[in-house]
Amino acid sequence: MIQRTIYKEIIKSIKLKPVTVITGARQVGKTTLCSLIEKEFGFGYVSFADPIIRASAKNDPAEFLSLHKAPYIFDEIQKVPELFDYLEGQVDKYIKEGKNKSLYVLTGSQTYQLMKGISESMSGRVGLIVMEPLSLSEINKVEEVPFTYDIERINNRCRDYKIETTKLYETIVRGFYPELYDNVELNTSSFYSAYISTYLERDVSDIINLKDKHKFVNLLIILASLTGQELIYENLAKEIGVDKKTIQSWISVLLAGNIIHLLEPYYENSISKRIIRRPKIYFSDTGLACFLARVSDPITLQNSYLKGSMVETYIINEIIKSYKNNKRDDASFYYYRSHDKHEIDLIILYDGHLSLVECKSGEQYNQKDIKAFDDLKKTKHILNKNIVICTTHTIYSINKDCIVIPISAI
Repeated sequence: MIQRTIYKEIIKSIKLKPVTVITGARQVGKTTLCSLIEKEFGFGYVSFADPIIRASAKNDPAEFLSLHKAPYIFDEIQKVPELFDYLEGQVDKYIKEGKNKSLYVLTGSQTYQLMKGISESMSGRVGLIVMEPLSLSEINKVEEVPFTYDIERINNRCRDYKIETTKLYETIVRGFYPELYDNVELNTSSFYSAYISTYLERDVSDIINLKDKHKFVNLLIILASLTGQELIYENLAKEIGVDKKTIQSWISVLLAGNIIHLLEPYYENSISKRIIRRPKIYFSDTGLACFLARVSDPITLQNSYLKGSMVETYIINEIIKSYKNNKRDDASFYYYRSHDKHEIDLIILYDGHLSLVECKSGEQYNQKDIKAFDDLKKTKHILNKNIVICTTHTIYSINKDCIVIPISAI
């Protein structure tokens, strides 16, 4: 089993909070980590994916909680919303008895449904953990820390840890769900086909009454080909053949299930250029995006028009994972695009510092490739050295303010 960076943050939350909530997409490894918690802390465990257990909890929540006393893990708890109010009363009771930590671990793959129940009943008593698919650092068993411009660390990491370009594209196509690495013989097409079927039947159907699965799948396929692009609801509505409100609803479902995430445009008053206001959409897993876009192998990807956007999606996902896996919730991520087509792929705002990052699928870049960086020279924040991350194997400077680094430096 691959060691997860986020596990230390889960343990920290359990030790400090009465309730720890673990959310994330289907198959990211929540249940596996729950088995570790069960053994390490002596928690009980039930899954509400089991229809008999689910019915028992729905029919009599109070009786269910009396039979499953803390410490307990409730897996897929969003399937039993009736339990939340009773759980609040139980937590109150334990706290009055002086037991104010390590009571419950709740998991779910639908962030909105889960947090809706939590926010209404137990806000302030909950430690929230968002699990992502595996990072390449986790897969390759190297240290994972939040990515920043630190030339000493970048040099050391690039010296000790290299990613060959061929292997990079293999990994992008395979994706980052743990089961694909626990079982290396598992065929990716079979895995993702089953993943989509299960996601539609269980997660999507729990949130909305999906009358036209074919059109919903068509939306997934189109979005996969648009990863890294602006989200324009009107265009998608025309393409799919539904109204704009339906597309907005379906996008919300995909966000709730952590299938996709959005980058909002960056803006501050010190920037004079007119900017694009629409968010950009990214798949949370490149393997799923490649499967939906019918990119079945690394050679096809390298020859595809999707090559650049998949590499960009991979780099941005890995950087965001490095922060989320270390629970740096105060970091914010944006992109920048002006009306005169100046673009910066990723802007990281963290600890008062602004990092500007370009994500590229080639190796050689020069001054003309980084013109957009000049647009943010007057930022009110402390500006780190600008970075181009690409498939180069050597570190080099474009100018005194910009460095080009290998993907292995993330």
